[in-house]
Amino acid sequence: MSRDARAPRIKNRAPAPVQISAEQLLREAQERQTPAHVAPKQRVEDFEELEEYRGRRRKEFEDAIMRLRSNMTNWIKYATWEASQGEMDRCRSIYERALDTDPHHIPLWLRYTEQELKTRNVQHARNLYDRAVSILPRIDQLWYKYVHLEEILGNVAGTRQIFERWMSWEPDEKAWAAYIAMELRYGELERASQIWERAVTCHPTPKQWIRWAKFEEDRGALDKARTVFQMALDFFGEEEDNMEKAQSVYTAFAKMETRAKEYDRARVIYKYALERLPRAKSQGIYSSYTRFEKQFGTTAGVEDTVLGKRRIQYEEELVEEGGKNYDTWFDYTRLEEDAFRSALSSGSPPETLEKAKARVRELYERAISHVPPSNEKRHWRRYIFLWLRYALFEEIDTEDYERSREVYKAAVALVPHKIFTFAKLWINYAQFEIRRLDLTAARKIMGAAIGMAPKERLFRAYVEMELSLKEFDRARKIYERALEWDASNSRTWVRFAELEKNLFDIDRARAVFELGVGQGEGLDMPEVLWKAYIDFEFEEREWERVDGLYERLLERSGHVKVWISYALSKIGKAVAMEEDEDDDDDEDEDEDEEAEKKAKEKVLTEEQIEERRQRREEAKRETREVFERAYKDLKSKGLKEERVVLLESWKAFEMEHGNQKSLEGVQSRMPRVVKKRRELQDGSGTMEEYYDMLFPDDEEKGKPSFKLLQMAHAWRAQQAAAQQKSAQEAAQKEEQEESEPEPRQEAAPVEGSEAGGDSLTSERQESDDDSETARANGGDEEKRGEEE
Repeated sequence: MSRDARAPRIKNRAPAPVQISAEQLLREAQERQTPAHVAPKQRVEDFEELEEYRGRRRKEFEDAIMRLRSNMTNWIKYATWEASQGEMDRCRSIYERALDTDPHHIPLWLRYTEQELKTRNVQHARNLYDRAVSILPRIDQLWYKYVHLEEILGNVAGTRQIFERWMSWEPDEKAWAAYIAMELRYGELERASQIWERAVTCHPTPKQWIRWAKFEEDRGALDKARTVFQMALDFFGEEEDNMEKAQSVYTAFAKMETRAKEYDRARVIYKYALERLPRAKSQGIYSSYTRFEKQFGTTAGVEDTVLGKRRIQYEEELVEEGGKNYDTWFDYTRLEEDAFRSALSSGSPPETLEKAKARVRELYERAISHVPPSNEKRHWRRYIFLWLRYALFEEIDTEDYERSREVYKAAVALVPHKIFTFAKLWINYAQFEIRRLDLTAARKIMGAAIGMAPKERLFRAYVEMELSLKEFDRARKIYERALEWDASNSRTWVRFAELEKNLFDIDRARAVFELGVGQGEGLDMPEVLWKAYIDFEFEEREWERVDGLYERLLERSGHVKVWISYALSKIGKAVAMEEDEDDDDDEDEDEDEEAEKKAKEKVLTEEQIEERRQRREEAKRETREVFERAYKDLKSKGLKEERVVLLESWKAFEMEHGNQKSLEGVQSRMPRVVKKRRELQDGSGTMEEYYDMLFPDDEEKGKPSFKLLQMAHAWRAQQAAAQQKSAQEAAQKEEQEESEPEPRQEAAPVEGSEAGGDSLTSERQESDDDSETARANGGDEEKRGEEE
């Protein structure tokens, strides 16, 4: 490298008098860059060139749309281009075509309306928004655009009407807030308050209630704000879970009263909430109450104050409702019972305990004095629990057993047993006497119950009581009495037979079952009784009786489920016999650990394996015979769906116990679904399509020449194969004889065409044969024949 090629050595390193900024460097670099290639602009000189250009662009857009019709971007570009050409009619036509293709594409509606607004076609935009919200009422963006347009135009009444249409669909909270904000912009406070009421009805969350109350407070309506909070508390109720959700409502209510300097009101609200919520779930409201008391009061007498306030509240509710709301009585009595238990556990003096006990008794007497005015049972359902709670209070809390017995007697005497009764009342009364060790009185109570107002639950409870006392003869008599009262109750027959079975009286159990199934059509659920009877005989290993019961049941019903159960019972018989043999062998072994290990590791002999195999094969054969009988029976009755259910069960059986051949045999009987046409029965001549199932055996029955046609098809296929083979051999011989390459190249297509012609001829003949076969089959396979 020469010396001149090197960079010059800088001797003077002082700053230059004229400085260059970074901005100048970037600007110079940009100016010195090579300009990018810009497509030449085409100028349209006359109308014909313009029309030619437009036609070419339209064809491009139409081709793009035809290629991918569901791509809305192409539609929008097409419509925008037409609008840029000033062709609004064409632009609207394109948008309408796009909406016909996909009316649920939101950007399409937005671009359409924006295009109309750009051209100041306000009425068109209104109509489009109206159509959009009618088709897509759950899309909030369209509603927002619609109301914004109307409000910009100054149509406040129209905006309000659109909001009302929107609110009828119950949108989210933001939509309601937008409606309220619109009313506030025009100073319509009362309307905004009414909208708030509808909003909390649609979205009754604590946040919405608090925002409504805050709105009322900000506009100076404290009474209205209190009413809002009261409505919120009534809505959430006094259940523990609901009150836990509404803690923020209680806190906001109390803080509002504090800001209004109503400290007593705020204190009552806090106490009311704390009394109904457990301490573990009320940490937030308790901390707010603590801060409140530190600022404005003390914590002394909180419990007494809350208890007194709740009593006043309950009394006011009872006065307003006339004492007929039994839920209020339940809450009131629970409050007094808790106060009595608290006084009892805290070691209060006897005078306080007697006073609390007298208050509870006086409250219960007042509650049970409000007898329902009508003799409808639905009016008595809540009322009767007051008596039960009263009796339990006297028995458990006060331990006054004689008074508890008197309460039960008064309740039994009050209920009109000739019209209706309450089994719970009789059962609790009898259990009370059992706890007092008076079995005679308990039996008399249950006897009087089934004598005055017999019910299935009373009989069942009476039987359970006698069985717990090991009085089996009494239980039998009760079952007999129950069957005399209602012989159609299948559950009673089953329970009676199970009792005899548990007592190891097999003959009596079988006799009970026979009497039950002998009722015939009078049973409410005969299938339950028959199934229990068959299971009973199966457990007793009475195989002949099991078969006899199935045969009797099939004579009565012939249901497909009965056939399936009958068939599977055959293989279940073999499995049960093997299990019995294993159990018998295990019982013969010793009970020590070594014998148990040997039993677990037991190996069957070859004779036992062969015997079990033969038994299994015999069971499989019998199962297949039952399936075959069932198939023929259902086929004779024309029950296609039942035949499919039977074949599915048969197929599952063969997959588990059969072989490939038997499985294919069942599979070959499965039907195929075809579409058919038939004339409606109304006489109008209209044809309707329906789906039908065609079974192979039904098709063979309607086609006497089906096998002959199959043989003809096979012969035709053999002939075609032989012709093709001979043509190939002739072609090979010609290739060997000819020595020149060119003739061989020319002969190849000719030979291929001849072979192809023979193949086409054979295929055409086969197609003709198939068409004739389809016509001979009666038209069910017409569609397949046309395709071939």
